[in-house]
Amino acid sequence: MIKRDDIVTVRERARIDEIVSQFVTLRPAGVGSMKGLCPFHDERTPSFHVRPQVGHWHCFGCGEGGDVISFVQKINHMPFAEAVEWLADRSGVQLHYEDDGGGPARPREDPGRRQRLIESHVLAEQFYREQLRGPEAVVARRFLAERGFDQAAADTFGVGYAPKGWDHLARHLRGKGFTEPELAVSGLCTQGNRGVYDRFRGRLVWPIRDITGTTVGFGARRLYEEDQGPKYLNTPETALYRKAQVLYGLDLARKAIATHRQVVVVEGYTDVMAAHLAGVSTAVATCGTAFGEEHIRIVRRLLGDVADESAGVSFSSQLSRGGQVIFTFDGDAAGQKAALKAFDEDQRFAAQTFVAVEPSGMDPCELRMAKGDQALAALIENRVPLFEFAIRSVLASVDLGTAEGRVGALRSAAPVVGRIRDRALRAEYSRELAGWLGMDEGGVRRAVADAERRDDRQQDRQADTRPERPRQEDPVAKLERQALEVALQLPGTAAACGFDDVGAGAFVVPAHRAVHDAVRAAGGTGAAGTDVVGWLEEVRSGAADPVARLITGLAVAPLPVADAAAQRHYAAGVLTSLIRMALTRTIADVKGELQRTDPGSERYNQLFGELIALETQRRSLGEER
Repeated sequence: MIKRDDIVTVRERARIDEIVSQFVTLRPAGVGSMKGLCPFHDERTPSFHVRPQVGHWHCFGCGEGGDVISFVQKINHMPFAEAVEWLADRSGVQLHYEDDGGGPARPREDPGRRQRLIESHVLAEQFYREQLRGPEAVVARRFLAERGFDQAAADTFGVGYAPKGWDHLARHLRGKGFTEPELAVSGLCTQGNRGVYDRFRGRLVWPIRDITGTTVGFGARRLYEEDQGPKYLNTPETALYRKAQVLYGLDLARKAIATHRQVVVVEGYTDVMAAHLAGVSTAVATCGTAFGEEHIRIVRRLLGDVADESAGVSFSSQLSRGGQVIFTFDGDAAGQKAALKAFDEDQRFAAQTFVAVEPSGMDPCELRMAKGDQALAALIENRVPLFEFAIRSVLASVDLGTAEGRVGALRSAAPVVGRIRDRALRAEYSRELAGWLGMDEGGVRRAVADAERRDDRQQDRQADTRPERPRQEDPVAKLERQALEVALQLPGTAAACGFDDVGAGAFVVPAHRAVHDAVRAAGGTGAAGTDVVGWLEEVRSGAADPVARLITGLAVAPLPVADAAAQRHYAAGVLTSLIRMALTRTIADVKGELQRTDPGSERYNQLFGELIALETQRRSLGEER
């Protein structure tokens, strides 16, 4: 077990905004709050909030939340201890361990399965890179040179060489202390009848890294004719590597993507290398799979891509507010098919989406070799809107020289235009389509409108279970929520304002009362001290799952004030209002019972004394009778 004090230190040192920003583009969302697109569910408007001040995150869409450790656990699919180790490594914290029974600290012999997998990949990358400089790798170096890549380029992208033979890497890793079972599950080796053997043999190898730069797998290109395997061979699915969730080059492109609000999607490892060396620093590629939903989510999070769904209009027509997604495809039929598939997914983007296809069919690597860096940069610069490309591709499949061909083209293209969500763009492309077909604009608009209505009816059938819009919040519930936000985010201020003296009866909403109970179980707000993050975790750990999620939501909700003095004033005002409301409720109850009690009884005198005390307390809060 990791010592508790070290866990507290990791929470303090690992800034949650810096860690989350490695995976999600965060933007200001009010005082002391940041927000972005949730990495744990698909959404078009950002509901994922981070509060650096209290060290917590929460998604108001899916309800997930927690501290920096829980974020790393969920985003990297790690158990608690490995997430702490991951953060400690990046924060410079030396961890100490102790026995489960609380015995003396001892060095940890097993740093965790995931960490062992990562270490094996680090050593494998070093091994492959060293092999690229050896005599056997002359064919690999020639392959790179023929495509315009020197040793410096290979070093930048970590390119290496897997030697021929069955177990060069396996023997190397065994010498570093790795067992055969570890090698078998790493994806670096394959289990055979006589033990494990290298998965990659006689191939040029690229390390595939996650968004943080951690090597999680490899892609390998065939070099020799006698190699009967596929042209490209990737790491199989492992605990580290999931091909649907990685993009090659993303570790190098991440900052440029967020800065320039642009991502260029190419088709291969050498295309990524060529693009980056030509100055297109936002280029990435998929790894042995099509560009799919998980990739879209990754890209949208980095772009900070946001759509105004309430108006039914994306930001795709407002370049200054939206990012750009540029697909490059080969000019052949397969490339056009890939581009049209991207159009089907484009409605998931609020960014402007483009296609860049070289007319003669060259891929980015070939284009750079034939015409230089400027030609590759110009290819990206001369991109075509994906909507236009999709419509023109439909028109190219028919003969527009005949009336029958034009009518058939309209019937095929109208649904494409009708699926464009941006109303202004839809109207503009209807006009463009009329010009390309040489047909009456009114007739084209009617065809597009008919196609749109058919699509809307289908969407309506799918949305029958759509939840109703929540009603406006009750003022009492709102005040209770604000008081709990103050208590969880500013526990020191809340304690000074008397929050811990407030009884459970002050909260009418059952969920709010449960949060109040959790705060009291953690010692009250006065127990937070200087470790607010750790105290919040104690509050959350003492609550059931639905209440724990509510706690994280309250802990990250933006407060309407910034500086410390204003926060104290706001906290005092909210808590005073809560106490006043609770007193008013109690006074009403006492008055009701007083009216039902015999004036000459002892109970009557007791209630009358309580009423006087309550009224006095309420007046002390400044309330007028």
